[in-house]
This record gives sequence, C-alpha cells and structure tokens, in this order.
Amino acid sequence: MDNQADSYRFTSQEVLCPAERKAGKTPCCSTLKMFIVALSFAYFSKALSGTYMKSSITQIERRFDLSSSLVGLIDGSFEMGNLLFLALVSHFGAKMHRPRLIAVGCLLMAVGSALTGLPHFFMGRYKYDTLRHHPLRPMNLYRCVSLSFPECVKDPGSNMWIYVFLGNALRGIGETPVTPLGISYIDDFAKAENSAFYIACLQTITLLGPMFGFLLGSMCAKLYVDIGFVNVDTVTITPKDARWVGAWWLGFFVSSAIMLLSGIPFWFLPRSLPKQGKENKELPDTQQQHPGITSVHSQKLTDIAKGFLPSLKKLLSTPTYFLLLCGSVLKFNSFIGLLTFKAKYMEQQFGQSASRANFLIGVLNLPVVAVGIFLGGLLMKRYKLSVVAGAQLSFLTSFTAYLLLLLQYGTKCDNIQVAGLTCKGTSKVCSYWLFSECNRNCSCRAEEWDPVCSENGITYVSPCLAGCTGSTGHGKHTMFHNCSCVLLTPPPAEGSASVTLGQCPRGADCSRSFTSYMAVSVLSSFINSLGSTPGYMIIIRCIKPQLKSLALGIQTLVMRTLGGIPAPVYFGAFIDSSCLKWGMKKCGGRGACRLYDSDMYRLIFLGLITCLSGSAYFFIIALIVLLRQQFAKEDKRTAEQAPKPGQIELKVPCDFKKEFPVQTLTGTKESLEPRAMQVTKEAGHEEAVTANELQACPVEQCPDVDRPAEQTLNPANGQTEVQKNTVCDSQHTDAKSDVM
Repeated sequence: MDNQADSYRFTSQEVLCPAERKAGKTPCCSTLKMFIVALSFAYFSKALSGTYMKSSITQIERRFDLSSSLVGLIDGSFEMGNLLFLALVSHFGAKMHRPRLIAVGCLLMAVGSALTGLPHFFMGRYKYDTLRHHPLRPMNLYRCVSLSFPECVKDPGSNMWIYVFLGNALRGIGETPVTPLGISYIDDFAKAENSAFYIACLQTITLLGPMFGFLLGSMCAKLYVDIGFVNVDTVTITPKDARWVGAWWLGFFVSSAIMLLSGIPFWFLPRSLPKQGKENKELPDTQQQHPGITSVHSQKLTDIAKGFLPSLKKLLSTPTYFLLLCGSVLKFNSFIGLLTFKAKYMEQQFGQSASRANFLIGVLNLPVVAVGIFLGGLLMKRYKLSVVAGAQLSFLTSFTAYLLLLLQYGTKCDNIQVAGLTCKGTSKVCSYWLFSECNRNCSCRAEEWDPVCSENGITYVSPCLAGCTGSTGHGKHTMFHNCSCVLLTPPPAEGSASVTLGQCPRGADCSRSFTSYMAVSVLSSFINSLGSTPGYMIIIRCIKPQLKSLALGIQTLVMRTLGGIPAPVYFGAFIDSSCLKWGMKKCGGRGACRLYDSDMYRLIFLGLITCLSGSAYFFIIALIVLLRQQFAKEDKRTAEQAPKPGQIELKVPCDFKKEFPVQTLTGTKESLEPRAMQVTKEAGHEEAVTANELQACPVEQCPDVDRPAEQTLNPANGQTEVQKNTVCDSQHTDAKSDVM
C-alpha cells in the first residue's frame, strides 16, 4: 500500500506539480519531428492516390465498357476495404508497434495502386468503336454498301475490372492504420500545446495531395492509353471524343511508387518516445520502479471495453449528436457524388476534355478550399467563437454556397445536334431519323458510334449513317464525301456534302457559360470551406470529454457506410438514365455511354446535390436551436455558482518540499489568510505566506491520473470541506487570484 501510495504521489507530482529541472538541449531534429515529417508525406501520398482514382473514373468507365453505376461501385470499394479492418486496427493498433503498422499500411496501399493499374498489360490494345477496324472496309473507303460481319470473339479483358475493384479495396485496407495510429502517436508523445499545431500542419499538407492528384489525372488523361505501344498518329480520335481513353494506368503506378517511398521511414522509427520536453528524464526506469501505474491503465482499458455499449447508447441518445450525425451523412453524400462525377459533368455539359476538367479542378477549386479551411480556423481563433457561434457560421457559409449552387442550373450548354438522337425529323435542319431513305441501302448498324461533323453543325452517328460513299486523307484528317443524308439538310452558303471526323464543336455561348460555371463553382467552394473548421468543432465541444473519441469514430463509420459507399453507386445509376447512345460490346451487351442528354444530366446531377444538401439543413437548423437552449442553461447555472463579490479563489504554490494535496481556498481575504499560513506550514514551506502571495499550481491538460482532493474553506462556518476532483480541468493552466 505504501508503494502504491508513493506511486500515486509520484505521478501526481510529475503531472500536477513538476519539479524544476534544467532540461537538456533539444536536438534540432527530434524523433517525433521525423515521425511528423514522415506522416505528412504519407498523408500527402494517400490523398494523391485517392483523388487520382476520382479523376480516372471516366477513363476506367470507357476502357472497361462499364456503366456509371458499376464504376461508382468500383470507386466505393475503397470505403469497403477501409471499413472492413477499421475497428480491428483502431482497437489493437495502439497495443502494437504503431510506426511499423503504418509502414505495412503504406505497403498495402502501394500494392493496391499497382494492382489497380496492372490489368492494362493483360487486356491487349484498346480498340475503340470505329468502322476502320472492320476487316472488310479499307482505310480510305467508308462505302455505303452491304457488308457481312464475322463471328464475334469475346474480349479476354472484359472482366478485368474486377482487379481494379480489388486493388482499390486493398488500398482502402492499407489506409486504415495511417490516420488513427498516426494521430494517436503524435498526441501521446507531443506536448499538449504542440499537438494541435502538428495535427493542423498534417491537415494542411494533406490538402496538397488532392491538388496534385487531379493534376496527375489531367496529365495522364491527355496521353493515349496505349502510348509507347502504338503510333499515336494513326489514332483518329481526340481527347474530347467520348471514346478517348487516356493513360489511366500510368498514374496508379506513379502513386504506387510514391506510397512505397512514404512507408520506408516508419520501419526505422521506435515503438514509443519520451514525452516531448522530458527527453532527458528516464521514463522507462520510472515505470519499472512504479508498476502500479501500469495496472491502473490496464484496469481503465478493461472498464472501457465493458462500457462500450452503454457509452454508445448514451452517445446516440444525445440529441445534439444525433442531429449532427444525420446532417453530416446527407452533406457527405452530396459531397462524394459531386467529387466523383464533377469532372464527368464538365465533360458532358460543356464539352471539355477529361484532361482539362481535372486540371481546372486541381488548379482552381482545391486551392481555394485549402485557403477557406485555414481562414475558417483563423476566424475561430481570432474571435474566440463559441459552439453556437461556430454552428451559426458553419450554417451561414454552407447555405450561402448552397444558394450559389442553385445558380448553376442556369449555366448550361444546349445539347449538341446529333441526327436521329437529339435532332430528329421535326427539326428544320435535321429532317431525318437515324434510319431514313438516304442510308437505307447502306447496311448500317445502329450500335455504331464513329461520329462525323458536317459544315452545317449537325453531327452524324457514323459516316455510314450519313450516307457517305467516299473518303480522302488519313488519320485525324480524314474527310468523307458524297454524303447523301447531308444533302437533305439546308447547306451553308458555299454548299457542301462532306463531313469530317469527330463531333461538331460547341458554340461560343457554351464557352461563356463554362466560364460562368467555373466562377460560381470556385466561389461556392471557397465560401463552403470557410465553415468546415467551425462545423467540425461542434462535435469536439458539445460532446462529453469521455465520449469524444467514440463520437468521432462513430461519425466516421456512419458517414463512410451510408455516404462513401452508396453515393457513387446511386449517383451513377441516375446519371445512366440520361444516356441517349450506349456503346456495344463485341459480343453484345451494353457498354459505356457515348452520348448523354445534357439537359437531363444537369437536372439529375445538380438535383441530387441540392436535394441532399437541402435536406441536411433541416437537421442543422434544429441542431443550432438545441445548442442555443443547451448553452443558455449552462450559462445560467455557471452564473448561479460563481463566487459572490468580495471573495477570492486561491491555490497553494507548487514549490513545496514535500507532497501535499492541491488545495483551492475560497473566501474573503481576511478569512483565508490564517488558513493559508497553516496550510503552507503543513506542506513543509520554510516560511508562512500570506493570501496575497499564494499562486496557482499549474495543471497539465487531462493527466493520466486523477487529480488529488481539493480542500475548500467555507467562510460562513470556518470549516474545511474536502472534495475529490476526478475531472480534468484544462482551464486551470494559469494562476488565478482575481477579486470577484
């Protein structure tokens, strides 16, 4: 019992009233700082890899001939793999070698990224839909004649998308230990005042990952998928063509190499470190001399395990947390859908290439989001916003961005005029359906998609359906002549019956609409990000301290389960419903969509986002009202418990020669001075001090042991009241000797 008491006194002294020792010179590059640098690079790498996957959605969809809903399922496989091991890693990871677990996670992410890009080397060369690939049609002739088609041979790479699914899931499994174990490692061994700063630096560096991920996606989308294996000059399609597939596989190998490098330092970092600022103290010897500390912690872990279900029930029955959770799930669904299909929306609505869409997102949208998050945190610190004020700021910025989003309904481009699809017999300039008299004898196939453009601005599905009988030139410069269907449309002033390869470009009005769209998008992203930090602080401050970790974990679990996995799937399914022209696989079956109804696409895409975000505001408004009521009651209770005028609150100093309980003395100056002199003498102080000379004992935030008992002097009866304090009070970090 004496040893255990000594142990508690030692811990209390170390935590509450540390003795003054001369600290040794701190090395310029401590192990903790090396860990933070390595973890920052790992954060950057995993963010780059994740956003590159988002930027390659369109390329994967076209290369494997998949629908948007199926490619959305592939994208959600990351969350599936992550959730599969999240609970196990979070529970057992803290008991193991955390840096090496992070290294294993980086290795798994590297292998997963490499596995995602590997199918490219087993699928053969990419053959897009074109009449040039038909063996009976010479390169220089696209005759409108009857042809027989050979028996189809099933593509051996038709099911290779499964490896992309598995690789993305493996990357999700590898990401599991990086965030929880990295943050806990920093929090365990960094000073309390430095921990928040280090984590903020991590989040800032992480924001660079998505920017470089989209830029990498832009570069790879500009390169042809089989670059280095085929002569690019023979390719007849351009990056703006619906059949174009960029070098999607290249970015996954680049991100795999970066992830592999980021994991190397963690293999050489120690399992534990001395607490920052106590590097010269022999902590291991201390723990050996005081084994009682370990048993206390073991008991606490057991109690936590037993109390999991009651804590979870208490958390979910907290109205503020439940409302915040519902609103967060809806907002996260809209965010994931927007991030996954934003580049594709820019392609289909405004005729941008995948490369340019990814480039603009990486250069314009993401940097302003980073600035907005930083400024939001600065506002919280500068004006010391309360929880209610932070919630109101978050709601105001989010709702303003929501109103700006509504403006995007008006920034649009008209459907391109495609004969037989968007331009039918009722149009003056397009007086025929897909099949008509002009191409009846051409044996054209309805599933063909090799678009050509006439000089009157009408796009035809193929030269055959345009009724063309001759061609000149080669490659991208091929022209087709004597097109009988074009003759039926009003010709331009100089007259022409020829068409060129590719869809007709959009007009100048579309370019102006796209500029307006990007301006609104960038402004909306910036304003919305201003409220991110205040909104995140709600869950930190309105939940009881003992439930914060569980609250953050449950929020992550629910958001990924109900948002990260299903959102890409149902967004893709709704987008598929706006498809006008599907590609066909070699042996039948629907492939990737070649042409969308841009008006319906816009209404579906923006409609889903606005409905989800709009529904979330009902929960957010209810949350703000509840927070106001809750904190109004707390303020009233605090005012009632405040010391009366003429009373002071003092604490005994820490520089006494022997251990003693921390004592808080409350009362008038005259009543406290005799008691203060007695306490200082009992504590072993050489000279008695007056009440004016008392200073507060500094208390570290949230020590691992309970604070000692407090003794409070009641001035009314002169009796000393002893009250055990087991709650960490991070506010008592400064000396307090104010006359109320």
